[in-house]
Amino acid sequence: MLANLKITEYLEKAAAGTAVPGGGSVAALNASLAAGLTAMVANLTIGKKGYEAVEEEMKDIVGKATELREKLTAAIDRDAEAYSEVMAAFKLPKATDQENELRKLEIQKTFKHAALVPLEVAKNAVKVIMLAGRAVGNGNKNAVTDGIVAAMNARTAALAALYNVKINLSFIEDDEFVKKLTREINDLEQQAKSKEQEILSNVVI
Repeated sequence: MLANLKITEYLEKAAAGTAVPGGGSVAALNASLAAGLTAMVANLTIGKKGYEAVEEEMKDIVGKATELREKLTAAIDRDAEAYSEVMAAFKLPKATDQENELRKLEIQKTFKHAALVPLEVAKNAVKVIMLAGRAVGNGNKNAVTDGIVAAMNARTAALAALYNVKINLSFIEDDEFVKKLTREINDLEQQAKSKEQEILSNVVI
């Protein structure tokens, strides 16, 4: 599993001349790191003098950020697996008309799955941005830059994941599916960008 590799091992694989791990897997990793940083800011606030009033909120952030980190960590492998499924579909036999038709159906099916996996990563990354904003706004001021890094990483992860959705949509022939996901992409892009800017504009260092 990619998620169980040492950091240096993952980086070696990312640099190698192989298709996986690719941008989608890296996006999930970035979002997972952002979730971890968000939880860290909240944990550095809990129990600290002067932050008693926000302790319950920080505990809530820790719980939600931890849950998101676990989902996003799992997506590091899920994205790579989805891409491998697409490649396997292209290798199916096509010697007869029936084989060719089955191959086409399988290719379309796997492309849809390959689009939905990074879409989920993007949705969860946007949730991380929202949590990071709360941590930055109300958490330990000594850790504010960590919260900012979390928000920026999550924003990049969201946009990166959405680019992976877009590239898969370009191969999908189901117009309704493409239209639906395109609307979701546009909404998530707007959320990611505007929330990050809101967080950054409210911080003075």
